[in-house]
Amino acid sequence: MRKQPLLASLLFLLALAPSAVAAASPQPPAPAAAAGPSAAELLAKTQGCKQISNGKYKTDAEAGRTIPVCDANGAVFWKADMDIDCDGQPTARCNKNTDPWFQPDTAFHRSDGKPLIADQTPYLVVPSPSSTWKYTSSGLKGAGSCAVIYQDKVLYTVIGDTGPADIIGEASYATAKALGIDPDPANGGTDSGVTYICFKNSQVSPIENHDKATSVGAGLAAKFVQGN
Repeated sequence: MRKQPLLASLLFLLALAPSAVAAASPQPPAPAAAAGPSAAELLAKTQGCKQISNGKYKTDAEAGRTIPVCDANGAVFWKADMDIDCDGQPTARCNKNTDPWFQPDTAFHRSDGKPLIADQTPYLVVPSPSSTWKYTSSGLKGAGSCAVIYQDKVLYTVIGDTGPADIIGEASYATAKALGIDPDPANGGTDSGVTYICFKNSQVSPIENHDKATSVGAGLAAKFVQGN
């Protein structure tokens, strides 16, 4: 029996609905499996620490100062926890209702002049300049290329925001999600096990282009691993 025209149209629209919803809600990118050195290769270059920070950082406001910033092979790195940064343009996942500390801006902006979108762009947060360390004095800047390693995963990101002057270990919702870390801005993150490597004198343009961040980061990571 032939379907009535109205019924057929309704069935057609229902069939399209899931794909339409998916298109309207982009998911954070997953780590590129074959891009650049492995997690083990990168971590092998961060076993020692040539400390360049004047003292150490806290991982949280109530914690002690235990985290140094280290220098190695044209990069700086630190090993810390991951708190979730949901700042920037408000979205369904990142807003004043989902994040008690939400701010509608980021230190560095997209190519259109607007703040970053934390649940779309993988980025990390560097501490605001202080007597402990000034990231700019180490050749780092907004949109600088970085690698974030958690367990056996590597994600290439950018420097997208600045945080408290005495706390280190923070990255965007999209970064956490892609690495398999709970991205909930209020209760997510992880207490340890994250390595952040940022490459000196680097820049990704446009800052919001994750494919570009991956290609630039993978190339710099290869040089980092090959260095002495």
